[in-house]
Amino acid sequence: MTVRRGMWLALVAVVGVMIVVLVIGSRPSRSISARADRLERQLACPVCTGESVADSNAPESRAIRADIRTRLRAGQSDAQIRAAYVHAYGDRILLTPDGGGLGVVAWGVPVVAVVLGGVGIAVMLRRWSRTPRLPASDEDEAIVTRAREKLA
Repeated sequence: MTVRRGMWLALVAVVGVMIVVLVIGSRPSRSISARADRLERQLACPVCTGESVADSNAPESRAIRADIRTRLRAGQSDAQIRAAYVHAYGDRILLTPDGGGLGVVAWGVPVVAVVLGGVGIAVMLRRWSRTPRLPASDEDEAIVTRAREKLA
């Protein structure tokens, strides 16, 4: 096995381990408190600009935080609670786009642009590194020799 192939296999192994660790570590907690915290961070304060319900101290946000916990204790799912708030306030209550339709585009386009930009840069660097260098002509050599003689 060549050194280059070994390095690629090591890179694939490291990336694989990182993906497994991220997937296992990103499993959301199912406790009421953790679910409430997640929902509070996903919902925008209805009277504040750019703040989540979790970050806002407005009376409306405090009421929503209490209502979320009441709904969770009543057995409602996260999706049902989000849907109830979307029904009451419209899509503007959501800080994060949903997982379908325009939400996928909103999150996907920047990621695709960054990946394509990285691939483009990698391709250009690879082409640039393989471009043959032009050899110095006799005239170029003469210019360098004269410059060295002046310095000496």
